[in-house]
Amino acid sequence: MPKTVSFITENFDRYDPNSIDSYLKIGGFTAVKKALTMSVGEIIEQIKAASIKGRGGAAYDTGKKWEQAAAVPGLNKVVVCNADEGEPCTFKDREILAKDPFRLIEGLIIAGYAVGAQNGYIYMREEYRHLRPLIKNALQAAEAKGFLGKNILGTNFSFNIHLYSGAGAYVCGEGTALVKSMMGDSGRPRTKPPFTKECGLFDLPTLLNNVETLAVAAAVVQHGVQDYIRYGTADSKGTKMICLAGNVRKPGAYEVPFGLTLREIIYEIGGGIADDKEFNFVQLGGASGKIAPASLLDTPYTYEDLAKAGLSVGSGGFLVVDKTTSVIDFLQAVQHFFIDESCGKCTPCREGNSQIAYIIAKIKDGKAQTGDLEVLKDLANLMRTCSLCGLGQAAPNALLSAMKHFPEEFKVLSLAG
Repeated sequence: MPKTVSFITENFDRYDPNSIDSYLKIGGFTAVKKALTMSVGEIIEQIKAASIKGRGGAAYDTGKKWEQAAAVPGLNKVVVCNADEGEPCTFKDREILAKDPFRLIEGLIIAGYAVGAQNGYIYMREEYRHLRPLIKNALQAAEAKGFLGKNILGTNFSFNIHLYSGAGAYVCGEGTALVKSMMGDSGRPRTKPPFTKECGLFDLPTLLNNVETLAVAAAVVQHGVQDYIRYGTADSKGTKMICLAGNVRKPGAYEVPFGLTLREIIYEIGGGIADDKEFNFVQLGGASGKIAPASLLDTPYTYEDLAKAGLSVGSGGFLVVDKTTSVIDFLQAVQHFFIDESCGKCTPCREGNSQIAYIIAKIKDGKAQTGDLEVLKDLANLMRTCSLCGLGQAAPNALLSAMKHFPEEFKVLSLAG
């Protein structure tokens, strides 16, 4: 099995992203042309057959999501591309935006056609403002060539794409908070139902997909399902873009087939630990991800194998940490991040993160009292079950996995009087 592949990333560095003509020369917009000759049902069945799971972190089945969105009644629907990418150690969407913006546009057009939408929106994080001119140019060029606007390519399908910028809030990666932000409100999540597919942006039926998800969908429509599922495993089909960072020799964004082990990804693709330091752990999927010790390095990178090991794919981040950073120091940094990024709307997240940080500081200073460990677990489990959105629910993941795999780091709790 090859260690890296080029299916989603096949166009990277093959054309000038500022020029639609150079994109067309390499077969650009073939996917859109093909999709507009297909029925909505045929497109959705292709996406379902490819078993594409959402690439923003939640891993919801994309084909099922499109099918549900298409079934929602309404003459005025929208598709939103989540380009917020606020998860630490995640930058693969940035690579797609910078190196292959037209494929993203194709994915949005195809999604709009499949679910019956008339407008698409790209919600881009403020930190990517340097990419705004590139994306605006790509949208204008696509419209000038007839791929956007009224009666695309002479069909009855009309579709426009609009570019929005966020203000750099991590919580706006959550769908309902993102929609609130786009509508001019504070970027805070709301309770569900109603679900976004029924009542989302401007209170319209809304399909919300990640940048990578839309890029994969466009590639699958262009090349066919079989070309995609020849990669991966029986249950985790295809490929995934990952982000290697931290204490590795060769950090960067890579596309890999599902099925490689964590060890292969870190030591062969990433070149191993920088400066020949000793491996400590890897956090998968960003700050909200769990951490894996050396004993789990031979776990295959698939949805099912990671789940068995108590891990998850998440956003695709691989933050490699060597022994020069202690588990407690790492957890302290993670907690401060979540304290800063919590919107404060719900009590479990707002207060839970602060109290967890307080106890971790006590552990670090050797001042933890008997029973603090149980309080940590209780707080973490309360947040996971009672927080309003995924931020609060996932914030304790690093802590709980560290307590499981590195109990020796918390021994001060049983020794303190």
